[in-house]
Amino acid sequence: MLDDKNSDPARAHTPDLSDWIGRRERLHGCVTEQASHAIRATLQAQLKPTSDADPMPPLWHWYAFPPTAPMDELGTDGHPKLGGFLPPIPLERRMWAGGSLEFYQPLYVGEPLERRSSIMNVVEKNGASGAMVFVTLRHDIFTDKGLCVREQQDIVYLDIPDQFSPPPAKPVPTASLDTEVVIDQTVPISEALLFRYSAITFNAHRIHYDLPYAKGAEKYLGLVVHGPLQAQLLMDAARTWAGKAPSRFKFRGVHPMFHQNDLRLIGVQSAPEGQAARKLTLCTALGDQHQGMQATAEWEEE
Repeated sequence: MLDDKNSDPARAHTPDLSDWIGRRERLHGCVTEQASHAIRATLQAQLKPTSDADPMPPLWHWYAFPPTAPMDELGTDGHPKLGGFLPPIPLERRMWAGGSLEFYQPLYVGEPLERRSSIMNVVEKNGASGAMVFVTLRHDIFTDKGLCVREQQDIVYLDIPDQFSPPPAKPVPTASLDTEVVIDQTVPISEALLFRYSAITFNAHRIHYDLPYAKGAEKYLGLVVHGPLQAQLLMDAARTWAGKAPSRFKFRGVHPMFHQNDLRLIGVQSAPEGQAARKLTLCTALGDQHQGMQATAEWEEE
């Protein structure tokens, strides 16, 4: 745990972050027909077109609630300033570290959505890289049909290092006696793709489109590939492989991925006989070097 905030004069007036646990927020949103065209154009290499009569692909609710903070309420990193719904954490780097989702009912283009959010936990820690704060959110997505999606989102905050220091590399999965590689695709990553993905999410975080900022201020090696974009690509690959959307999906970033490199999508199947749900283990990877994001998708057996 971090030192008590009152023991450090610089942090003497830092709010008690635990006070934010239990805070709630309600937002109304929609993926409009025009927005759906922009999303499909951005993901066209990975997503077959769908008609508006079909359910939206899973994870598209992420594009229904763009942040609307005015320009004077953005921080130097491009994120909305903290201290409203999210706690005012005195650490400069923030990352969407991972999440898990359960899908109950389909969502449609043009359908009014309501997102009910709550802060489930705020945890302060000291790690190898220094002070860290983990914030756990829950988002429930409703339509007039009731609850459609339940999502847990994990956000991590930490100090910006003096130089890029990557986490330990996790090896890229390969086939074995007990597993089979059923997905192995390569997705070109470009500045245009990262800009467009920032646009469809209305995400002004500068690490995804401002190379001098990403390298100079945040010490990254290049523009950072969005965690949600990697999760979306893995979800789309899993849905295409199975021929239907999964019931559950979980993902976790384990290593930054940068725009100079293509993104490899890998899916490994290892389902024992009699298993109640079919499960696919997924990851993004930099060639054969290391994983970027890990994920699992599960389908209930019919």
